[in-house]
Amino acid sequence: MIIELHLLQSYPVSNLNRDDVGQPKSVTFGGVQRARISSQSLKRAARMQFQQYGLAEDETGVRTKRLLDAAARTLTPDGEEPTDETIDVVREALRALGFDVAKNDLTEYLLFVGRRASDELAEFCRDNWSELATIAAARREAAQKSTAQTKKAKDKKVKPDRERVERARRILDASRVADIALFGRMIADNKDFNVDAASQVAHAFSTHAVATEFDFYTAVDDLKPEAEAGADMIGTVDFNAACYYRYANLDLDQLSRNLRGDEDLVARTTSAWLRAFVDATPSGKQNSTAARTKPETLLTVVRDHGAWNLANAFLRPVIGDDLLSESSRRMLDHFARLRGFYGDDQLREVVAAAPTSELPPLEGSNTASSLDELVDLTLSAALEQAG
Repeated sequence: MIIELHLLQSYPVSNLNRDDVGQPKSVTFGGVQRARISSQSLKRAARMQFQQYGLAEDETGVRTKRLLDAAARTLTPDGEEPTDETIDVVREALRALGFDVAKNDLTEYLLFVGRRASDELAEFCRDNWSELATIAAARREAAQKSTAQTKKAKDKKVKPDRERVERARRILDASRVADIALFGRMIADNKDFNVDAASQVAHAFSTHAVATEFDFYTAVDDLKPEAEAGADMIGTVDFNAACYYRYANLDLDQLSRNLRGDEDLVARTTSAWLRAFVDATPSGKQNSTAARTKPETLLTVVRDHGAWNLANAFLRPVIGDDLLSESSRRMLDHFARLRGFYGDDQLREVVAAAPTSELPPLEGSNTASSLDELVDLTLSAALEQAG
């Protein structure tokens, strides 16, 4: 069972998702430049809201390179700093479990783990303290002897045995971590710990052509003598304004597999996913733009299989002075035409909503008068069919 979410959302002056030189991200589509918001940015914006929409803290994960520090603090009495011995033991524990640790005690790559990961790692350290402390002492001794031996000790990666692979599996367990179940996890050198994502999220892009603009600003020193004129800082900030098409889908069967068939957690995760993605707005430059709008046109689809991204509705850029209305008409018309050609036998529910405008007609759909109604209609169809 698949849930699809299609949204049209207009943002005023904003720079929600910047590229490497600080400009709003963009893409060329249909021969013209469009504004763009990356899927990663949208996923993080949604993930940060899951606890507001029915998920407990321990049912959500964290992305971190600082697992060593978190476990070391778990092993240390409150109010105290971890000792060098504790840090050394945790470092060797991570190596023993097959994870490289950099010089600054960060893991080799960003790990997506549950909230209990540091506790499980700390428990592994307690169970093997003497062995890990001995290895750490030997490594320090080798480091004192020669640079070559230090490099050899650092470069040698441990291949954990079956028992320690199982302990690593406990540390990285994601069977009750909703956002890992939704967005997946990839650990490049250990596929055993990978999780296939249940949710796919597209890059949002503007339905029309967009050019980046520039805001020239000045700032004045408040304590500068009145006799002195001129600005004390000048610069430019890049921005744009656009109506975006946003798309995401959720495979309920994959979600159920990832969460080990826990029906209650699957239902609450699905509800949190739907509400959080409707509400997801990236945080880029919000303090200086306050571009906090809501979606103006919403379409949810529940289907047995397959998925339809409606981006091609906007392959020819929308023009005119009512971009939102024309974008809505284009999106719903494109959906109806696809439905007419490919058939709708796999569709279980279609729900549309437009909080501030009149919806274009869409045959075979329900119209929701509130977000709660849209969510209820969508979840009822999806979870009833999935169950």
